[in-house]
Amino acid sequence: MVAAQAKLVYHLNKYYNEKCQSRKAAISKTIREVCKVVSDVLKEVEVQEPRFISSLNEMENRFEGLEVISPTEFEVVLYLNQMGVFNFVDDGSLPGCAVLKLSDGRKRSMSLWVEFITASGYLSARKIRSRFQTLVAQAVDKCSYRDVVKMVADTSEVKLRIRDRYVVQITPAFKCTGIWPRSAAHWPLPHIPWPGPNRVAEVKAEGFNLLSKECYSLNGKQSSAESDAWVLQFAEAENRLILGGCRKKCLSVLKALRDRHLELPGQPLNNYHMKTLVSYECEKHPRESDWDENCLGDRLNGILLQLISCLQCRRCPHYFLPNLDLFQGKPSSALENAAKQTWRLAREILTNPKSLEKL
Repeated sequence: MVAAQAKLVYHLNKYYNEKCQSRKAAISKTIREVCKVVSDVLKEVEVQEPRFISSLNEMENRFEGLEVISPTEFEVVLYLNQMGVFNFVDDGSLPGCAVLKLSDGRKRSMSLWVEFITASGYLSARKIRSRFQTLVAQAVDKCSYRDVVKMVADTSEVKLRIRDRYVVQITPAFKCTGIWPRSAAHWPLPHIPWPGPNRVAEVKAEGFNLLSKECYSLNGKQSSAESDAWVLQFAEAENRLILGGCRKKCLSVLKALRDRHLELPGQPLNNYHMKTLVSYECEKHPRESDWDENCLGDRLNGILLQLISCLQCRRCPHYFLPNLDLFQGKPSSALENAAKQTWRLAREILTNPKSLEKL
């Protein structure tokens, strides 16, 4: 048993050093190329409308606000200023969303975003995004990369296609620090010793973002309340959670396996599902010793089996907001196909670790 475990860890480490590191290097190169173009577009936007200031800054070899969805798809979060005169209202009526409401009707004219406030006093995510989309469309025509970048049509999201190879979504957002949403108040679960009080304090201090992007309720149509609402996102908090032990290595292996074998019709799985399942695995295995390097194989198998279970149940709850299903809107046939593919992959890795050389 121990020998089999050691053999799997050996092949996983080899896979990590060869496949995962080369994937990382290729993505880093792409990010630099993509960010040059996006920065140029945002510079043009800022000239037209100084309220949209680019926050795409490089810090310690990473770009703030950039998320990798897949090796060819990225999201850049553009942080807006002055949320001050609004109250954050998170009553759970829209899973995964919240609204920003004027704290006092008399302060309407004091807001930097006055023309995007609805008659009932809400700062409309849709109105801000619509204005931003117009500005980006104009900037694309003017910027120095206009030959290689174009807007993606037929969407209310702001998406750029770069060199016909990459898609980047630029999402206006507010950063919320010092508060924690009521819909995530159950976290951390009282009976689970992970992540411990210090890490919990760090994670909550990271706060969350409010993104201006499509949020659909269960019926798939967007109501006016939803179009004014902002989507909750916890990227920095989630990154903070998976520090230590072999957690990040485990996630890297999962991402590489997803890119190579689970990029399927209907796009049922993305990197974010993998990140979410790593957090759930941390709860199931709360001791730091459970994440020693020699446990990498066990943790990976555990996550792949959990993924199969989620795909078969057609439900993957968001880690901080369990009422939000990350498979919502995905076709059942795509989830079923992904479950079969994941099962084949897990079985192959478990029964024949050497197969990782070809995976």
